[in-house]
Amino acid sequence: MATASTDFTKYVSDMMASFPVDTSAMTEAFKTSAAMGDKLSKVALDAAEQSTEISSKWTKDTLSKLGDVTTAKDEPTDYTKAMTDFASAQAEMAAETMAAFAEVAKKVQMETVELMMAAGKEATEEATAAVKKATADATNVVKQATAAE
Repeated sequence: MATASTDFTKYVSDMMASFPVDTSAMTEAFKTSAAMGDKLSKVALDAAEQSTEISSKWTKDTLSKLGDVTTAKDEPTDYTKAMTDFASAQAEMAAETMAAFAEVAKKVQMETVELMMAAGKEATEEATAAVKKATADATNVVKQATAAE
């Protein structure tokens, strides 16, 4: 009875040793993940750069308009007019700036969705190929094991 247990252990060990271990799948998964991270980082950095440019332009425009407010005026009503003009210009610039930020966000969203869809398609194709290869390898091992008996 003890020999049957030993034979079974040897049989399982031999069978496991017969299965090929392919580390290329892990290597490819790492490469794919790194490439995806690279693409997503590029999208994020481009958006950050565009957002910074938009913010910088808004700041410059605000400071130039503020110069009109801070100059000395002859009449007290001129101060009121300057502040009203400044507030009006700020409201217009704010609307334009928010629209520019929205465009950047929309572009980031579209590019991210495209990347995710491409990654999903690629992952599905890779998984299908890996399953087919594993099935073929396992079938060959079983055929060899049954032929050896």
